[in-house]
Amino acid sequence: MTRIFRPRPLRGSFVLVSMALLLLLGASVPALATDATPTAGERDNSVPPPPSIGADVTLPYFAPSPSMVQKELVGPYQLIKSGKIDMAAMTITLPLYKGQMKDGGKAVWYILTDTNDKGNADALGINYSAKFSYAAVGKAVRQATLEKDTTLTFDAGTVDFSPVRKVVPGDGDHPFPPKSAAPGSVGDANYSPLVQIGNTGGQIYNAPVVAFGSTADQLNAFCDGSPDFKLVHDHVRKICPKDMTVTMALTTGFSFGRPVLYLSTDSNDATVAALEDATLAPGLKDITVGHDDGAFSAVERIFITTNGQTGLDNPQRQGLDSAIGDQVDPTTPVSPLNVFGGIPTVATDYSPLWDANIVQWTDKAISKGYRARVRDEFEVLGLVNEGWITGPDGKKFGSTGIIIDCAVAMRLL
Repeated sequence: MTRIFRPRPLRGSFVLVSMALLLLLGASVPALATDATPTAGERDNSVPPPPSIGADVTLPYFAPSPSMVQKELVGPYQLIKSGKIDMAAMTITLPLYKGQMKDGGKAVWYILTDTNDKGNADALGINYSAKFSYAAVGKAVRQATLEKDTTLTFDAGTVDFSPVRKVVPGDGDHPFPPKSAAPGSVGDANYSPLVQIGNTGGQIYNAPVVAFGSTADQLNAFCDGSPDFKLVHDHVRKICPKDMTVTMALTTGFSFGRPVLYLSTDSNDATVAALEDATLAPGLKDITVGHDDGAFSAVERIFITTNGQTGLDNPQRQGLDSAIGDQVDPTTPVSPLNVFGGIPTVATDYSPLWDANIVQWTDKAISKGYRARVRDEFEVLGLVNEGWITGPDGKKFGSTGIIIDCAVAMRLL
């Protein structure tokens, strides 16, 4: 049966919402009451539990999170500070920017999430990525000119948001790989989310397009939600040119054992773009993968499990089989709980251009009961080294050539 997946706001329980908001404030959170435990399909068990579990004092006695004192320490820390995160809806509301195409003047509506300009990263409240300096190869970075009115004029790169995103799960116990998958938005051959501003010093920004060719009046109809996904990116929940804001859905994952929230916007692979609710960005194909933290590498690694455990109430749930097969409600996406390499405040090698290393548990590992949720890059590498995890279908582990543009918005621990 064909399933047509359309993104909608993620649901969450009052308990998790309250807990997350208190964590953000560096305060304590109440223990989960038995009668208030979220039901399967609503909970995300990657969210940190309250620290009072098993303690002899209540949460008001707990000190603020260490990250409130020093951002690198344990605790929640928002990385993209230009946005407002809503833990109830699992969204981030960001400034919406309007530019235009050089030929024809069509409107380009975009966001900013990362840059290789450290000063402006700090000033704008977005992520700094030194690795962007090595991304300007081939069509991987579009060119733009800053105009007197502070808008950008783009030389090339358009996006068609009219396609309908479709994912047809595979048969049997393994919905991944899907029988077919088509992304909901497709860039032309020149499209990449990366933009270099040529007349101001050559800075490179991650500027994913969230709407193209639409007028402000058309998009203002979605200020209160229910956007037309034939006009906007599939992660958009609200878009409001009159307020110059756009609200987009976030996804949960891990980096070095710490749960994170990230915004997935683009990929150079059509199937992955469909699975990620992202835009197909052919320009990203020109970026070299497989070099990880080597000199002049523009990418960082992400580890994506195919055949992890499934079941929404399973604390060991992880992977693409779960993300596709456990999606009971097509309007409520299920995270594959991917494992990221370095992110800001944890490492110096962050890049939102994630080089996809797709991994698969071996039959032997599964038969011995070794298959479990993995939360750390070096856990993955250790399991590969010991032979419990391989590339897909037993192939050699390593880069697949797929790049996913995912800006990390928040560290939850």
